[in-house]
Amino acid sequence: MRKTFLILLITIFFIGAKAQQDTISLQDSLKNIVYVFNIDKNIEPAMWRQTQKSFEEAEKLNADYIIIQVNTYGGMVNIADSIRTKILNSKVPVYSYIINNAASAGALISIATNKIYMKKGAKIGSASVVDQSGKIMPEKYQSYMRSTMRSTAEAHGKDTIVTERGDTIYRWKRDPKIAEAMVDPRIYIENISDTGQIVAFTANEALENRYCEAIVEDIDELLAEAKIDNYEIKKYEPTKLDELIGFLMSPAVQGILIMLIIGGIYFELQSPGIGLPLGAAVIAAVLYFSPLYLEGLAQNWEMVIFVVGLILVALEIFVIPGFGVAGVSGIILVFAGLVLSMIDNIIFDFEFHSTEAIAIILRALAIVSVSILLSFVLSLYLSKRVLTSNTFSWIVLNSTQDKDQGFVGVENKQNTLIGRMGTASTDLRPSGKVEIDEEYYDAMSEIGFIDKGEKITVIEYQAGQLYVIKSK
Repeated sequence: MRKTFLILLITIFFIGAKAQQDTISLQDSLKNIVYVFNIDKNIEPAMWRQTQKSFEEAEKLNADYIIIQVNTYGGMVNIADSIRTKILNSKVPVYSYIINNAASAGALISIATNKIYMKKGAKIGSASVVDQSGKIMPEKYQSYMRSTMRSTAEAHGKDTIVTERGDTIYRWKRDPKIAEAMVDPRIYIENISDTGQIVAFTANEALENRYCEAIVEDIDELLAEAKIDNYEIKKYEPTKLDELIGFLMSPAVQGILIMLIIGGIYFELQSPGIGLPLGAAVIAAVLYFSPLYLEGLAQNWEMVIFVVGLILVALEIFVIPGFGVAGVSGIILVFAGLVLSMIDNIIFDFEFHSTEAIAIILRALAIVSVSILLSFVLSLYLSKRVLTSNTFSWIVLNSTQDKDQGFVGVENKQNTLIGRMGTASTDLRPSGKVEIDEEYYDAMSEIGFIDKGEKITVIEYQAGQLYVIKSK
């Protein structure tokens, strides 16, 4: 009897434990998955990549809601338009939570979301198109942004309202005219804006004018206002790769990488064989193009024209006599590959926003041009200073070859050739061979390239190398 009773108790215990476990599993499966990510930097290609990754991760998690925490002064309109389109086409409800600023492109993104929540002290609006100095651009540059803001507000449709008299009226959930007034200071809206003022709402003003559902202090309060309970929050966490890409895509780092590419190639041409300078140039090229490719800026064809340009320059230097079409074409292709890889191809659709496109192109041109110029200046300086500096003496062969070890000295005539004239027996680009008194010597052009057959004058002998210039 006791044994039977004990077995019954154990059975009841396990059945209860299993039931409790099943209840917990059921509750977990019924939880609302809320996916949260931030737009808290300038709206640039890196932010578009993060947005895409966030939506993909939310989809894998079967998220029920997506919340974007917004704090940005704006950025590139074409990138903001891509994010806006992603939000409007999302099957999962997307809410924005403005924790400080949603200005310009940030306002466009926020208006695209299904619901807008704001923190006390936050602001939304001021979406006029401006140039790099912050000056408002003329009308033709505002029209596209104005229509984009209007259509985004209209995308949320209208509310149906039955009046006390029983009449049915329809009211925009978000007034498109207010969205336009955030762009165009000429638009007058009674009790909201005067002519000449661009609309920018505080949290209370946004709430009053239906551009905010509620003012909340955190995500939990937001979810309570949205009547979402039994939830689990999942957050987007930037990876080390994301941080590395952001670092490598900063203008300063891109400039340094371009200098390493050009400088490495220059120094490699000064020495026989394949060595450290070429390795540095290859690594710099990989670090330059890889993040641009991952961000969707650099396309395959842009990297191909860069490589083809390098090949043409090499052929011009080592194979083809003279400096002509191949060399010039190679330089142009190398320059174009570096510049175009920085530019999102969408900006060439000038219907969207020509001023922004021009600004982006000029920025890329400036970074590449200045970097190449600095690279050449520093390369010319370092080529004469580095190897003779005590700081870098460790890379120079300093061993002594004594007679008692079997080494025999040979008379060095080059020291006596300074000031002598001769003829370039090969092209000097910048190194090659010269003929002086029917004898041939290795030499390097001090200034520019020297073509075969031109008269030269020796101006210096250093570290076993003659330095020559064209004779006047």
